[in-house]
Amino acid sequence: MNNSTNFSGNSVFGQLISLIPKQQVQKAVNKYQSDKFTKRFSTWEHLVSMLFATASNTTSLRDVTNGFLGLEGKLQHLNLKRPPKRSTISDANKRRSYQVFEKIYYDLLTQYQPILSDSRFKNAFGKELSIIDSTTIFLFKDILKCVGRKPESGKRKGGIKVHMQIRPDYNSPVLVKFTDATTHDSSFMNDIEFTSDHIYVFDKGYNDYERFEYFNFHQIPFVTRLKHNAAFRRKKEFELAADSNQSILLDEQIVLPLRENGKINRGLPLRRVVYWDEKHQVCYEFISNIYDLSADQITLIYKSRWQIETLHKQLKQNQSLSYFLGDNVNAIIIQIWCALIWNLLLTVLQRQIKAKVWAFSNLASVIRLHLFNYIHLNSFLKNPLKHYQEIMAQELKLFDG
Repeated sequence: MNNSTNFSGNSVFGQLISLIPKQQVQKAVNKYQSDKFTKRFSTWEHLVSMLFATASNTTSLRDVTNGFLGLEGKLQHLNLKRPPKRSTISDANKRRSYQVFEKIYYDLLTQYQPILSDSRFKNAFGKELSIIDSTTIFLFKDILKCVGRKPESGKRKGGIKVHMQIRPDYNSPVLVKFTDATTHDSSFMNDIEFTSDHIYVFDKGYNDYERFEYFNFHQIPFVTRLKHNAAFRRKKEFELAADSNQSILLDEQIVLPLRENGKINRGLPLRRVVYWDEKHQVCYEFISNIYDLSADQITLIYKSRWQIETLHKQLKQNQSLSYFLGDNVNAIIIQIWCALIWNLLLTVLQRQIKAKVWAFSNLASVIRLHLFNYIHLNSFLKNPLKHYQEIMAQELKLFDG
């Protein structure tokens, strides 16, 4: 007899969907009136359908509807009345505003903040880190303007730029904005509410001396890279600590020129840390307005920026963002928001089980393989071999007898 405790009365997909409170979805529905004039395909059904598309890594709406047709007896756990039709999902992606999915994501982020938050990042540097960056997702059609050279064929694919602000401990964006790929990264800085209790980390593409002056005046700490052709005046060199990393070549204060009407009329004092990367044989120049941390810590703060690159890679590899299920901007943004929601649910699950053996990519793959199996997810992930160990123990007892 099978005595395994790893089985559940709800599918793996259903268990993950249960992390989304229906009352939260209803609040978003009420705010944006997303179910107004809708008789059959509600926002909840739309959300579940798009999350299924993301989780199963489907590449077309036909795959989504065919997948649901084979699960007709299991739809009750997902609060779906009937398998959605391809045209129904397509129409909803075009007409229902992406804003309702945006609100669902942010509400979930607020709800699971205690699970996602990790005090180690704050303790390491005294303040929470906030990383700013963007990634471009290329589209199959010229729906949004793209950057780069025009191909010989004359046809050019579109691109959507996803601007993100993340906290490293969350591993999820706390602010997201979508633009066409030609929009400059620095425009996203206008959407961020900068505060003095965060350290902001960003690439040199966001360099803006006047904004840096604003940061200095309001005591908003930041770390970024200095452009290779930047002009500056050396003001003071700081002595390196005896135990500092040997890769730290220089720690000094510099003054950057600020111009008005093309003329230099004042200076911007900042700290400059020069770091030699032996592995890549590259010299990095970091600038910051933080003076109470060591040069080593300034370097580590900037290195944490790579976490957002990992998140971009994670989203593109583990979510269905290589193929889009609609040919309009609203449909594309809905799909990206649903990918972010699914990524958030997996991150919450990863934190809940507290099992370091599960890398995110492995976790996403296992969930995809067992999407509609009736496995108790937390028990299975904490000890996936438990069931087999129980069977082996029972068989050994037979031989012992």
